[in-house]
Amino acid sequence: MNTMKKLTLSQTDKKLCGVCGGLAAYFELDSTIVRVIWIIVSLFTGIVLGVIAYLLCALLIPKNV
Repeated sequence: MNTMKKLTLSQTDKKLCGVCGGLAAYFELDSTIVRVIWIIVSLFTGIVLGVIAYLLCALLIPKNV
């Protein structure tokens, strides 16, 4: 049986919307690592771009039901 992983927002591992928790679950990483990477990338590319990317992910990634 081939089960396909789905990228969804996390309902249990979330600080704001569950984007980083969902990405961490999808890539099988610790959510703290994903959050730190997101912050570092946002700082180097411009904080506004990081916030816009986060909001887009929060809107486009479906909720885990």
